[in-house]
Amino acid sequence: MKKIIALVLALVLCLTAVSVMAEGAKVKVGFIFLHDENSTYDLNFINAAKAAAEKLGVEYVVKTNVGESEACYETAADLADSGCNIIFADSFGHEDYMIQAAKEYPDVQFCHATGTKAHTEGLANFHNAFASIYEGRFLGGIAAGLKLNQMIEEGKITPEEAKLGYIGAYTYAEVISGYTSFFLGARSVCPTATMEVTFTGSWYDPALEQEGAIKLINDKCVVISEHADSMGAPSECEKNNIPFVFYNGSAADACPNTYIVASRINWEPYFELIINAVANGTEIPADYTGTLATDGVVLAELNEQAAAPGTAEAIEEAKAKMLSGELKVFDTAAFTKDGAKLESYLADVDTDPAYTPDTEVISDGYFHESEFRSAPYFDLQIDGITLLDTKF
Repeated sequence: MKKIIALVLALVLCLTAVSVMAEGAKVKVGFIFLHDENSTYDLNFINAAKAAAEKLGVEYVVKTNVGESEACYETAADLADSGCNIIFADSFGHEDYMIQAAKEYPDVQFCHATGTKAHTEGLANFHNAFASIYEGRFLGGIAAGLKLNQMIEEGKITPEEAKLGYIGAYTYAEVISGYTSFFLGARSVCPTATMEVTFTGSWYDPALEQEGAIKLINDKCVVISEHADSMGAPSECEKNNIPFVFYNGSAADACPNTYIVASRINWEPYFELIINAVANGTEIPADYTGTLATDGVVLAELNEQAAAPGTAEAIEEAKAKMLSGELKVFDTAAFTKDGAKLESYLADVDTDPAYTPDTEVISDGYFHESEFRSAPYFDLQIDGITLLDTKF
């Protein structure tokens, strides 16, 4: 009798698994990417999309080089017409076109990375997602700060010459939040660190990113990082023997002498979440934020050849403090603005055409980044960071 019961239970479990797989097989995902595999930003998404879809056994379609224009709406509409019941787009400027498509196709779930409007649009089928990448940037900053300390100890620079450089795409909160958290990570271990930031006005332009690196190197920045998507800057740093902290991928093979580490958003958990939600009829959050704790923020391999001694241990120590809540990246005791500590700040969380500040985001001694919506809203220019240009 026990054997019969065991066989029945095994059969039930098997049928249940088949049922779940059958539900999953009904899901078809369309992915819209701003660039293609040549962009490290888009490649990170593409790899995660393929991994999640193939792991869960669902059909997927990838559309690359889709601009932040009406082309996004047209691509989304085509994907919906072809049977996709989840459509995802990866760039900030895609958002309005995705909203347009979401209104037209209420039975399709539209998910968008880096956007700001899901929580105010009130559409049941439109969702935003991002990650607390500032946590990863901070850890990368620790690696940069320790490299500065090593250069000081070896007599290559003085403490006053501990100047970081940073190449940003635009003067958006997403970029500001990133370079500020990187700087604060460096400052946490190298108190004399300062930083200069230059902008390209493009998410992906190898030539402009290389020019940005040249500008910073000529201005005596001795460790450089970026919020940009090509190998333009890392290659220039390798050529000039300037240590570099990368983003969204490893440059260890291409830049073995200068690449230190990289922070990266891991999109696989989110893609699995939205696929399972549609397969099982459960809700997708209006705003989703991946974190260190959920494996949504990760670090690429550390290049021990370029990193300062003790970097791996320092990163792990800081990471443990973040996970326990002991360390807050935007602790207001760690920075000043115009010489003063911030006690209060209204951020533009509920986006409107005038970008009106609307939400108090400082409490308990820190700036609560990505807690009121997934996309960053830290847009403060703090002391110690100099912007070389602001036209973007």
